[in-house]
Amino acid sequence: MYDYRPLTDDEIITLEENGCAAEDWTGVNVDDDFNPAYIKDVRFYGAVNLGVFEKNVEVADGFMKHSGLRNVTLRNVTVGDNCLIENVGCHINNYVVGEECYICNVSVMETTAEATFGEGIAISVLNEAGSGNVVLFRGLTANMAALMVGHAGDKELSAALKKIVKDDIALRSAETGRVGDRVRITNTVEITNTNIGDNCEVCGACRLSDCTLAAELDDSVYIGSGVICENSIIADGSSVLNGAKVFNCYVGEASQLTNGFTAESSLFFANTYMANGEACAAFCGPFSASHHKSSLLIGCMTSFYNAGSATNFSNHAYKMGPVHYGTLERGTKTASGSHTLLPATIGAFSMSMGKIADHPDTHCLPFSYVIGDGRETVLVPGKNIATVGLYRDISKWPRRDVRMASAKKSLINYDWLSPFTVSGIMEGRKELGRLLDSQGGDAAFYDFNGCKISNRSLRRGLRLYAMAVELFIGEVLMSHEFGDKCAASGAGEWSDLSGLLLPAAEEERIVEKIKYGIIGSVGELSDIFSAYNDMYGEYLWTFTVSLMKEYLGKDELTEDDFTTMREQGKTARAAWIDEIRRDAEKEFSMGDVDRATLDKFLAQLDLGS
Repeated sequence: MYDYRPLTDDEIITLEENGCAAEDWTGVNVDDDFNPAYIKDVRFYGAVNLGVFEKNVEVADGFMKHSGLRNVTLRNVTVGDNCLIENVGCHINNYVVGEECYICNVSVMETTAEATFGEGIAISVLNEAGSGNVVLFRGLTANMAALMVGHAGDKELSAALKKIVKDDIALRSAETGRVGDRVRITNTVEITNTNIGDNCEVCGACRLSDCTLAAELDDSVYIGSGVICENSIIADGSSVLNGAKVFNCYVGEASQLTNGFTAESSLFFANTYMANGEACAAFCGPFSASHHKSSLLIGCMTSFYNAGSATNFSNHAYKMGPVHYGTLERGTKTASGSHTLLPATIGAFSMSMGKIADHPDTHCLPFSYVIGDGRETVLVPGKNIATVGLYRDISKWPRRDVRMASAKKSLINYDWLSPFTVSGIMEGRKELGRLLDSQGGDAAFYDFNGCKISNRSLRRGLRLYAMAVELFIGEVLMSHEFGDKCAASGAGEWSDLSGLLLPAAEEERIVEKIKYGIIGSVGELSDIFSAYNDMYGEYLWTFTVSLMKEYLGKDELTEDDFTTMREQGKTARAAWIDEIRRDAEKEFSMGDVDRATLDKFLAQLDLGS
């Protein structure tokens, strides 16, 4: 804490000679080692506290200027040591500025009464016309937000979560805005009711209003030219730049919004990249991406997903109420077909958790292609299980996690075959079997909720689904033996809390603990999420044993069953690698890649097998 003293008469004389003036000089207090030499053309109002100005500040690469205050009006402001603040057109009002900051060519910085700094605002996600179901605050994670959204109809839980968040926000309550240490704010028009963390940079922004730039010690936030950002939290190494417009949003954990992207009432977590397009009421979980001007994400939930050109999740074609058909969990690539709202390709991790356009039950067939041309819709079950894209994605996503250690707050499970996805695969396998039974084994095409599936595609889908299940079981058995003890939970349904995988029963236990006050703080909720993430291996084993019983049609397993499934797992992996090899060679034969690229991939594929 600083220990300030009043100005001396000599210091006041020097300040006045430097063109400074004060409403009341007794309201200006300074550090014991204060030197007024570098304070020029400054107007002081209210209570102002000043540190020392002894060092140079780097204003551009290799360009140093001495710290000080020049051509600025301050009202109720504290300025830390060795800051350079110059050419503020209007004023800085009600702010605490940290040490070694550079603020230049800013029109106004001001904190008004009852400022929230963007925290505590309830936004409506997945339903643009609904009531607020996610409360924005600087500690929000993808896992917490998924819990809020998934249980929005539980009023008791929603009330308990809102209280937890309110209590967390209260710990940071302040009547003045704060600018942290080593912050740079340049060529910016307006900053109102905005807290800015250590090491952040704001360069050329149009307006920041009621926001928090929540940086960590080693992970700053960057706001670039032309940006308008209102009622939002930008956190943990994220950036908003190049004319992006953000309203009522959370942008966190190394995410980037750029190139004119517009977002309203949306969430962006963990390595998300959005450019050119638009999002409204969207939940963009880990590794969501959109690059195209014609992409529109409305009321959808995504993760490990790349929105293709002309992707459109608007529900304006519907006449009765909102529907959430756009939810794609663990999908990587989606491109819309011509003259249709249907995504043409549901990508490698694709698990549709809601409706896809007119087809509410396509989520029963994961890892599938959905191809629409405006006349009919063709479904290719399980296609993406055996593609080059999936194989590359499996290893790509962990390497693309650019979050600093302090920013890895949202927990992410990278298993492409997990209890969550394998449960969907098993359901898809059953659904294809039901189609064969109900529509006959010799049909040329099968009707599935308005989609056409060819006989060949259906039978290949059955084979791919079986291969994936055996591959999954075989990989888990590599680290387990017959007789290994199972956990009490893990069999049955699983949940994906936007990256955190856990048994659905355990999610319900979390819900009950929150409602009964056993979990009563943000820290406690984060800790229990981490505990479940650490328990994943034990729950995974329990699920696998249960799955083996279902797959083999047995009530009890023998050691011979374990041996058999291990061998089938090895065979499935070899078949999977062979399928991917053929897909790569097909890509080469179509002229999409050259021979050197193909040979390099095949060499890596052989090593990976």
